[in-house]
Amino acid sequence: SSLLGWIEMLRSPDLDTDTKAQALDEIENDVERLQRVADRFSDIGSQPKLERCDLVPIVEQTAAYVRRRIPRQGQSIDLTVRLPEVLWAEANEELFAWVLENLLKNALDAIEDEEGRITVTAWKEEGQVFIEVEDTGRGIEGQQWNNIFRPGYSTKKRGWGLGLSLARRVIESYHGGRLELVSSTVGEGSTFRIEIPAARAE
Repeated sequence: SSLLGWIEMLRSPDLDTDTKAQALDEIENDVERLQRVADRFSDIGSQPKLERCDLVPIVEQTAAYVRRRIPRQGQSIDLTVRLPEVLWAEANEELFAWVLENLLKNALDAIEDEEGRITVTAWKEEGQVFIEVEDTGRGIEGQQWNNIFRPGYSTKKRGWGLGLSLARRVIESYHGGRLELVSSTVGEGSTFRIEIPAARAE
């Protein structure tokens, strides 16, 4: 979706040189990112390698990536990140970043009003790392809570409805954690939570 957005921008007849250069850089970044994720998912049937890492820069970089893709016209959306200084865990950085990116993009898509807010909050508690993504979007009806992680389920016009299903698989099967919808109110917003085991700081 972000690639389509940049391509659409490049089609503008009034595009200045600096904006064109930025668009080309972002397209290149997107293609490289897509290749890295595709490489990880090509081995989706095998156990990916987990390494001890600080999740804070991963969350910050992913949020910055999504923040650059917030629509610049017609909407005002604030993406805020609240993190501790460090957050150690055993994780596959690329797949974990993909899960977080998926949640952030879903949150962005859920905001239909002219103004909205997405908040990412992270903390450590009793040997577990928690990351919550909260939005002020359209919310999810109670009877659909059990369906959102089902493969093929989607409220979007485009896509295969695999994002949340794969995201949950990455967190639960590969990271030994949990991905769940902890709250949602129609017309007010939703909160998703990632929980994975923490790692000891060296």
